[in-house]
Amino acid sequence: MRALRFHEFGSFDKLKVEAIPDPQPKTGEVVVRIRAASLSPSDAKNVLGRMEGTTLPRTPGRDFAGVVVNGPTQMIGTEVWGTGGDIGFTRDGAQAELLVVPVGGVRPKPKNLSFEEAAVVGVNFVTAWIGLVEIARFQSGENVLATGAAGGVGSAVTQIAKWKGGRTIGVDRAPLSPETQKQFGIDRSLVAEPNDGYKTMIDGALRFSENKGVNVVFDCVGGPLFEPCLKTLGQLGRQLNITSVGDRRVCFDLLDFYHRRLSLFGVDSRAYDTEACAAILERLTPGFESGALKPIPIAKRFNLNEAVQAYAQVNEGALHGKAVFTFLAEGR
Repeated sequence: MRALRFHEFGSFDKLKVEAIPDPQPKTGEVVVRIRAASLSPSDAKNVLGRMEGTTLPRTPGRDFAGVVVNGPTQMIGTEVWGTGGDIGFTRDGAQAELLVVPVGGVRPKPKNLSFEEAAVVGVNFVTAWIGLVEIARFQSGENVLATGAAGGVGSAVTQIAKWKGGRTIGVDRAPLSPETQKQFGIDRSLVAEPNDGYKTMIDGALRFSENKGVNVVFDCVGGPLFEPCLKTLGQLGRQLNITSVGDRRVCFDLLDFYHRRLSLFGVDSRAYDTEACAAILERLTPGFESGALKPIPIAKRFNLNEAVQAYAQVNEGALHGKAVFTFLAEGR
C-alpha cells in the first residue's frame, strides 16, 4: 500500500509517500481501507516535532473514514469513522491507503455523511465533547462561551451546546456572519478586541447572561484571552483551555477566582485512544444524523502526493475550513 511517512522530525519536506506492506490485523483488530483522512494542526505539529511521545518512523493522521476490508467477518464492508490520540503518534495513522486499529476503535459512520464529511469530524468534535460534556458537566439551559468560534473546536463546542439545550456565545477576531452563526449554533457573536482590553467581549457576555456571568467558557485561544474569559464567568463557572496562542504563561486575580468559586480545566484529546474516541463518536452520531450537528466545511482536498503543500497551508492557517486527503475505493 501507499502511505505518507516521516522518519525524522523537522520541516514538511521530511514527508514522503512510500510503498509499505499492507497491514495484517491481529486478533481484535480491523483493517480499514481509507476513503478520506483529514489534516489537523496537531498533525502538522507532530511532523515538526512539537508533540510529545511520537515514535518514529510514523504514518501521520488522526481522523479518518473508510470501509472495513479485513477483520471479523460481520464487520467486513462496514462504512466506519474514527480518530484517536494514539494513531499518528504511537501507532501508524490514517494518511495511508490502509489503517489497522482495534475493533473497538471504529464505529459505523453517520448514514447521511459522506466519507469526506465524516473524516473531518474527529479531533474537533471529540475535543469539544470531552471538555464540555465529560469535564465541565454542561447542563441544558446553561450559557456557553467559546473563543475561536469560527475554528474547528470552537464551532464544535457551540454546536454541541446548542444541540444539548444551551445558549451560546461565539467569540472571534471579527464578527461572524448570520449564516455562520446559524450553521454553528451561535446565539450571539462577539468580537475579541485587544485595543479595548477585551471590554466589549466581557460586557457583551455579561449582558447576554443578564449580568449573572456565563456558566461555561471553552477557551480555544488562551494567551491574552485567558483572563478576559475568566471575567465573563459567573458563580461556580467552569473554564476549559486547550492551548495558549502567543505567551504560554498567563496570570489572573486569584482572590477573585476563589470568591466566585470558579473551576479551571485543561483538555487534551491526545489522552484518548481510538477506542475511547470511538465511544464518543457513537454518542455524537445521533446529532449528525438528525442534522443538529454539521461537519466543519471542507476548504480543500488533496492527494498524498500533495502532502507537503497541504501541511504547509494547514500550519500557516491559510485555509478557512478543513483540509482532507481523499482516496479512491481501491486506493490512490
